[in-house]
Amino acid sequence: MRYFALALLFSLLGACQKVVEPPAPPRPALVIRAGASSSDTAMALVGEVRPRYESAQGFRIAGKIIQREVETGSMVRKGQVLARLDAADTGLNAQAAQADVKVAEADLALAQAELDRQRKLYEEKFISASALDNREAQFKSASARAQQVRAQAAVSGNQSRYATLTADRDGVVTDIHAEPGQVVQAGEVIARIADPRQLEVVIAVPESRMTGVKPGESAVVRMWATRDHIYKAKVREVAPSADTATRTFQVKVSILNIDQSVRQGMTAGVRFADEQDSALLLPTAAVTQRNGKPVIWLVNPQDQTVQPREVSIGQFREDGVLITSGLTAGELVVVAGVHTLVPGQTVVPKQVGDQP
Repeated sequence: MRYFALALLFSLLGACQKVVEPPAPPRPALVIRAGASSSDTAMALVGEVRPRYESAQGFRIAGKIIQREVETGSMVRKGQVLARLDAADTGLNAQAAQADVKVAEADLALAQAELDRQRKLYEEKFISASALDNREAQFKSASARAQQVRAQAAVSGNQSRYATLTADRDGVVTDIHAEPGQVVQAGEVIARIADPRQLEVVIAVPESRMTGVKPGESAVVRMWATRDHIYKAKVREVAPSADTATRTFQVKVSILNIDQSVRQGMTAGVRFADEQDSALLLPTAAVTQRNGKPVIWLVNPQDQTVQPREVSIGQFREDGVLITSGLTAGELVVVAGVHTLVPGQTVVPKQVGDQP
């Protein structure tokens, strides 16, 4: 009976002890090595090479093209003939205008002679003042008529010269629409001439990356066709408003040390070197708030525990956020589930891109 009581006592004591659960296994944590996702945080955008100066030229009168002097790609000088119109009608108009000038000048000479005679008769009291005033009015009318026809003759002469289309600048013909027999209207674009010595890259900059992009900002340009050469560039013009459809700003970047390998229409990459070139790019999900300040969670590679660290945030971009201070390249940063971490927690780091 004594042994039975002792066994019952020991069994009751064992039932009162708490069951010790095994510690939870370390949770997996998705991490990224700082500086590995983007070794170059400076903004780089793709654009098209275009001439800074390009003029669209056309005839100032309507007519039929009888001759074309240049081809697409031709180098031309200012004043060089590009195309000609049939000038038969304009020539006849000019001749008619000159004939009108001679008639008006003859009428003016006659009016002058009549006025002189009337003045002498008036001085000798043979005619009244009213008659003299009438002759003076006729002379003024003839003089005005002569001025009018001279102006019309000058216009007709210009029309004859307008039958020849000449280049208004030195450059290369980038496009031409002129064939003999073609009838064109006044102002219709016949040819385009661009200055190949001054080229620029036109790019569309997202509104979230416009910080620091202003006229005079330095940049570098690299052609896709010749990736081994880098050209110095400078921002020449920034659009004052964004495109309503794409929400981007058009920026024109002038190429400074241009050479023969750069041609109009080429694709080029433009890189802006700003003050955040030394910043490190992290996914936006890696940054959280702790005590009202931005922090990231770093993994200690020795014991695989996590600790928060305050950082300074730079620019937010489409591909992440720039960390300007508080982070060193090569450190492991947790990029998912940071809101559930606690200081000193042990994790199993898994880098982004690793195979499962």
